[in-house]
Amino acid sequence: MVSRKTAKKPGPPGQLTPIKSKPRQFLRKLVLVPALFLFLIQWPAAAQPDSQNTVMEVAGGKIDITWPDEPVQLTRNDLLHWIKTAANTVSQYYGRFPVPHLTLRIRSDGRSGIHHGVTYATHGGLILITVGRTTTVGDLDSDWRMTHEMIHLAFPNMADEHRWIEEGISTYVEPVARAQAGQLTPEAVWKEFARDMPQGQPDSGDQGLDNTHTWGRTYWGGALFCLSADVQIREKTHNQKGLRDALRAITSKGNVAEDWEIEKAFAIGDKATGTTVLRDLYRQMRDKPSAVDLNSLWKKLGVEFKDGKVTFDDKAPEAAIRQAITAPVAYKNY
Repeated sequence: MVSRKTAKKPGPPGQLTPIKSKPRQFLRKLVLVPALFLFLIQWPAAAQPDSQNTVMEVAGGKIDITWPDEPVQLTRNDLLHWIKTAANTVSQYYGRFPVPHLTLRIRSDGRSGIHHGVTYATHGGLILITVGRTTTVGDLDSDWRMTHEMIHLAFPNMADEHRWIEEGISTYVEPVARAQAGQLTPEAVWKEFARDMPQGQPDSGDQGLDNTHTWGRTYWGGALFCLSADVQIREKTHNQKGLRDALRAITSKGNVAEDWEIEKAFAIGDKATGTTVLRDLYRQMRDKPSAVDLNSLWKKLGVEFKDGKVTFDDKAPEAAIRQAITAPVAYKNY
């Protein structure tokens, strides 16, 4: 595992060896309590405090929560609020919770903090995540992992060579969705992107996203694809639609419980935006190295990253696109 402070994503650098239905793993960043859409999710008054299980109602489904066998210093309400925050954020981005039924099993160990988050397609959606026994409320408030794992629920299961799109979506959407929910500032999102997106660029010997299963290309290469798609969709639709519209359309047709071909997902996403951006980018990046000119991208979006700080140029040609990507989004029930 790699520390969030190093701007790395989960998994060791080097070659990945994807296996069908392999858990999706990840590590990343900070959370504040969301001010919007707290009404979307409630837990039943009938749930007993000492019960080992709790059912949380969500927008379009429910979450069956199994609590750790061993005690942690956090209260149930602390953990429920943490889960609720992540589920609200994901529901807000996608228009509803991605699956009708999620099984969430929380484990504990002797460490502090949240770690070992994995997502399976089992039973229509299964997340296992570990909360250390000495974890604090501050650790929950600064956690990004639960949101990341829940985002995995929203995209159909892909073949091994397409793992980059699954990880890329969670890498890109997590900070964007949290900014749209008021949990992160736009500066925090664009600072991360400006600092970390270069890790997704192809190196010598790269054979495209489908064939180069390194850590950087899988996580940040996938995120770079998503960022490029978001900007290009907005360019072609005069900033009326973005990647979120494509992903909402895809998850309205299928989720992690279903095995899809990548071309099917991209065709549905493109139809929702009235473009061919996803399919065009995929053909460009799937089997050959295709670097993104990040310097030009940051310039037209009005993003300057210098000495570890981000500043914005609101007079840049596509500053409005940058602003729209992290702008608050209204809840819409599908």
